[in-house]
Amino acid sequence: MGLLSEGSPLTWDETKALAQHVREHGIEQFINLFARLKDRQGDVLKWGDEVEYIIVRFDDKERAVQVSLRAQEILAKLNEKEAADPQGVKSLWRPEYGAYMIEGTPGKPYGGLLAHFNVVEANMRYRRLEVAALLPDNEMVMSITSFPRLGCPGFTFPFAVPTPEDEACAARSNFFPDEAIFPGHPRFKTLTRNIRQRRGEKVSINLPIYPDRETKIPVEGSIPTHPNHVHMDAMGFGMGCCCLQLTFQACNISEARTLYDQLTPMCPIMLALTAASPAYRGFLTDVDCRWNVISASVDCRTREERGEVPLKNDRFRIYKSRYDSIDSYLSPAGEKYNDMPLVLDETLYKRLREGDIDHLLAQHIAHLFIRDSVSLFSEKVHQNDREDTDHFENIQSTNWQTMRFKPPPPNSPIGWRVEFRPCEAQLTDFENAAIVCFIVLLTRVILSYQLDFLIPISKVDENMQNSQKRGAVLTERFWFKKNITAIPKDGSGGEQEQPTAAPAAAASQQPMQNGETPGDATDEYELMTIDQIINGKGTFPGLVPLINSYLGSMDVDADTHCTIQQYLKLIQKRASGELMTTASWIRKQVVSHPEYKNDSVISEGNCYDLLRKAKDIQDGVLPCPELLGNNISSKTTDNIPAAIEKHLTKRC
Repeated sequence: MGLLSEGSPLTWDETKALAQHVREHGIEQFINLFARLKDRQGDVLKWGDEVEYIIVRFDDKERAVQVSLRAQEILAKLNEKEAADPQGVKSLWRPEYGAYMIEGTPGKPYGGLLAHFNVVEANMRYRRLEVAALLPDNEMVMSITSFPRLGCPGFTFPFAVPTPEDEACAARSNFFPDEAIFPGHPRFKTLTRNIRQRRGEKVSINLPIYPDRETKIPVEGSIPTHPNHVHMDAMGFGMGCCCLQLTFQACNISEARTLYDQLTPMCPIMLALTAASPAYRGFLTDVDCRWNVISASVDCRTREERGEVPLKNDRFRIYKSRYDSIDSYLSPAGEKYNDMPLVLDETLYKRLREGDIDHLLAQHIAHLFIRDSVSLFSEKVHQNDREDTDHFENIQSTNWQTMRFKPPPPNSPIGWRVEFRPCEAQLTDFENAAIVCFIVLLTRVILSYQLDFLIPISKVDENMQNSQKRGAVLTERFWFKKNITAIPKDGSGGEQEQPTAAPAAAASQQPMQNGETPGDATDEYELMTIDQIINGKGTFPGLVPLINSYLGSMDVDADTHCTIQQYLKLIQKRASGELMTTASWIRKQVVSHPEYKNDSVISEGNCYDLLRKAKDIQDGVLPCPELLGNNISSKTTDNIPAAIEKHLTKRC
């Protein structure tokens, strides 16, 4: 969820009055941090996953299912282990937006050993069991991306009622009560209230309804301008979804920028491949993913900033929500593909350049800093810009994008990092581990083989929208580089002097002139299916075959090899359509249920049976070959094999 500073939250009016103060001091903090750490070298590969979970309560007598608002109570118990032994725990737990959500990560990051891939699933299983041990028999911990009836009457336990007319409420939602927001940290309700107040109205999320034979239009609860859409009006509908994220530590800033860029075109591919959320507010929708839901749920732009009325009181026309896909590449290799208008604060850009920040990074930061702070604590207003980074992180951590470029924290052994953020949470630890290991292996192949995935940012944006369509993994095609094994002319972000061109004027809204724009250079990229991207076609090798080629040159122990191959097979079969995505599986379960009336509505009993079945699949009680395949036999273990550890000890 980002920065979790403690303190007394300011009102929106107080926060707004300090917006420029936060921006200016945040820039100074970044300049000072960059000066200290820009030449940092030699950090080793470390990485970790974040899985978000929902606590679900089943009422078997009534055949009903709800989200349980006990995350704060459960989290307090989970954190006792960390408090007692911070270095010895196998998992770490943090709050998330929903009062029914928790986030779990490994106790320590994984490293560069291939044997670490054999630990991931076991650690995920450990986390799930650790939570389950604290729950009564009728409550379950589930890694589902969206609770299908979130926002329906009675969807919470204890029962809570929305109070949209109550001015004291943070969300003032017609569907989502404030009680469903995590109460244990002021950040969450403060963000909810301030985003709504900054926007000048409630957020408006509208998803096209899945059109079935008896679907009623207008959809219940829809707004007049979108009668055939499912309407949602609160931050909780987006931030109340779960995801699977990855963070990598690079050896230096140059490698981090390369990974940031090269993974960007993979974001829509992995979003489509992990699609897991077709149901919202008790309806089947015509989308498979959460991304645009979250984007709209935190869209704090005013009508002026959205371009609905001329600019008068605001500074910029802003083209995207603060939760969206990235707008520019950071490495020299990516510069010519920055073909979209980049709105930035020119004063802050100038200060960054004066502070010895190169053009590409300066424009990236100045673009993030067109946003206001939407959460500020009184204790954090005045800081030491040479030592603190809270003002920088205040803006950085509330730009929730597909990729995040993360500087080292001050006074920390942690290096330059990159966060990969698009993936949806899957039902089982096996699936989540497969996705994590695939992406980590892909980063190793990108760097080892100097792969080049770069395409224009405009094409990535187009891919992001297509990736969320119903059945996109099979029915859509995506822009992708034709020759990914050609080394970029500048050496994929190697040490090289950065360009010094000034940014285009923000007011003109013209594309950044970062070199020759590739336009529709179809000799460089073309439309491909996800099957072709993952498995290959013709002269295009495919990402999994490249990973297998890389693994063939490495010394992999038998158990790890077995596990990795099971993971790669899952990715390949999801891409080819041999296995269903989670979204397709959920949709099939809903429409084939005896209570379903061909009206796009998910009844209480339908939702109950869906999640009961999902729980049995998650726990390995019920086989699901259409989702997972047959003969899953990964050799995952809690520990690195002793033989590997012994080998490492000898080498050291």
